[in-house]
Amino acid sequence: MTTSATASATQQGMCPTRLARIDSFLQSRYIDTGKLPHAHLVVARGGQVVHRSLLGQARLATADAPALPIAEDSLTRIYSMTKPITSVAFMMLVEEGKVALEDPVHRFIPGWKNLGVYVSGAPGMWMTKPTEAPMRMVDLLRHTAGLTYGFQNRTNVDAAYRSGKVEPFAQKEGLQGFIDALGKVPLEFSPGTAWNYSVATDVLGYLVEVISGQKFEDFLQQRIFGPLGMVDTAFHVSEDKLHRFTECYTIGGDGKLAAAVQGWPTFKTAPAAPSGGGGLVSTMADYLRFCELLRRGGELDGVRLLGPKTLRLMRSNHLPGQKDLNDVSVSMFAESIYAGVGFGLGFAMTTDVAKTGLAGSLGEYWWGGMASTAFWIDPVEDLSVVFFTQLIPSSLYPIRRELRTLVNAAIVDSKA
Repeated sequence: MTTSATASATQQGMCPTRLARIDSFLQSRYIDTGKLPHAHLVVARGGQVVHRSLLGQARLATADAPALPIAEDSLTRIYSMTKPITSVAFMMLVEEGKVALEDPVHRFIPGWKNLGVYVSGAPGMWMTKPTEAPMRMVDLLRHTAGLTYGFQNRTNVDAAYRSGKVEPFAQKEGLQGFIDALGKVPLEFSPGTAWNYSVATDVLGYLVEVISGQKFEDFLQQRIFGPLGMVDTAFHVSEDKLHRFTECYTIGGDGKLAAAVQGWPTFKTAPAAPSGGGGLVSTMADYLRFCELLRRGGELDGVRLLGPKTLRLMRSNHLPGQKDLNDVSVSMFAESIYAGVGFGLGFAMTTDVAKTGLAGSLGEYWWGGMASTAFWIDPVEDLSVVFFTQLIPSSLYPIRRELRTLVNAAIVDSKA
């Protein structure tokens, strides 16, 4: 930890000695053992960086090239940490009165008006029933739309997603092609009746494009990334930045880290259909700025993207009946624990600290990405934390829970 970070930690009511445990923990448990290629962590309190961890390699050594150490400006696939950014973009349009949370999705996607709920059958022979209520914009934001992901491996519907490659990464016909393909598959359940992690946020990206009249990627650049100074966040890595791009890994047949190459997106060319659910690459500095914007209620360095009341609405639990994910989720996978956790408009949040089994605060909110990245914001303790690494899948190790424990243990002057 740098001298300035140590001084900031003390000033911000955090213990430098306890924060220093984080590096030794990450190094011994994950880097030295070869479980993770690298660990890049930044902890900020009250807008001041109080701890940085920068351990391991951006690219492991191979027969053809030496290892490349992780750096502050390394570019990282953030996958589903794209979702909060897309959700903010959509809520900016809500604030402008161009769309409302209660609007039916078919207002802007007319072909989905009669989309039915799966009863039986397979592609080309679907048997469906009408929805109990129309899919609304709020259903997309909170993942209660009846959509799914192909990797869920749970139903005939997600099997159709896999066989039809119904996801933006696989689309060559742009976001409209993705929406058209999605409209040919029934819903898993009637909107608003259950929670399922899904491509819903990718649909939001398409809606941002339709409602704003701008290409989705242009909207993000002109309305979010440019104003916030997120200079390295984009849907692909330009050639002049490839030397800063981290490698992504899976576990190989020998149990060791192996580069995730075949079947995975390269992020080296602009996509035909930019994924609002998982398509961005970013840097630690960029994503921390986004988190600080959220922590401060929608404003950072004089740039306001959202009003504080809108942010408060987004980080409130919107699950039916104010239940938690344990009660309403039918999902086989999500980037979150379920007990004591609700879901808002783009984030999960703590609704019952005791049920989570983790030290934390009521109302802290977060999400993560497929390559084991994560962030969380604690509005009670004025905390923003971002963690980057590159290992698929994110469910392999409990590192997110461990980091939450270690960081919260370092708070010695609690504001709760």
